[in-house]
Amino acid sequence: MPMSPQPLESRVEALEDRVTRLEALPARIDSVESQIVQLRSEMHGEFSAVRAEMRQLNEETRREMRQLNDETRRHMLVLHEEVIGRIAMLQEGLVEKPRQPRKKRRP
Repeated sequence: MPMSPQPLESRVEALEDRVTRLEALPARIDSVESQIVQLRSEMHGEFSAVRAEMRQLNEETRREMRQLNDETRRHMLVLHEEVIGRIAMLQEGLVEKPRQPRKKRRP
């Protein structure tokens, strides 16, 4: 059994509804475009803030590493001077102390 065609009036109403929805599309597209532009702007700002924060943290890390390196270098120099001093004292002790001859054993 073939389907009966829709009456002309209902077809026109359906077509009018469809046209009404299509006419609303440009406004909806403009709204979406506006949201995309806003999102891009916000993302740009946030990425810039993240880059600035990373740059600051990098500078702080480098500054701290230089400070620790300088402290280590000073400590190594102090230890080096102590070792040199101890070696000098040991050498003076060896030179200043005359060796006593060994006692001969009596048979």
